[in-house]
Amino acid sequence: MDMAVAAPSRIGPNAITRVAEALNAQLGELLTTEVFAAAGLLHHLASPPTHMVDEAEVTRLHRVLRSELGERAAFAVARDAGLRTGDYLLGHRIPRPVQWLLKLLPPALASRVLLSAIHKHAWTFAGSGSFSASAGLPVVLTIRGNPMCAGQTSTVPICDFYAATFERLFRVLVDPQTSVREVACEARGDDACRFELRW
Repeated sequence: MDMAVAAPSRIGPNAITRVAEALNAQLGELLTTEVFAAAGLLHHLASPPTHMVDEAEVTRLHRVLRSELGERAAFAVARDAGLRTGDYLLGHRIPRPVQWLLKLLPPALASRVLLSAIHKHAWTFAGSGSFSASAGLPVVLTIRGNPMCAGQTSTVPICDFYAATFERLFRVLVDPQTSVREVACEARGDDACRFELRW
């Protein structure tokens, strides 16, 4: 009896390409190569992905970041990569007229519009996980089954890549005083990864 094999869940390439950029900028080409080799992803250094990638590769890379660099350096690289991802989205994925409009709106309304867009495109960053958002102050963003936490344990939240991406988007499009804090993390044993955004 034939059984269909489910296709792997996929995540946008920024979760790999921006990490490579951040690693190279902060720690140099040699260490970048070592980290990608440890994650079995040297092919992505030779030819950076331009399409969705298997989420297992993203999980592996972010796990290796922490195991090879330690929490503090991994935090810095993941945060830098998240900011770079936000910049990429602003430069290539969010149309200029939409950005212009969001900047004109009051923060509460701009936030709702941006949350709707993020929710619509959550499949590109949450992979097999599920994303939800709640407007208000604070804005609450939640990822359940977060692939970046798979197989990881920590005493502190570790989703710096996501937090920095959200922060960049909200600071540019909603309010420049936006702060993002991860208040729950599956790597810490919480039921979901949860981010609070305030301005």
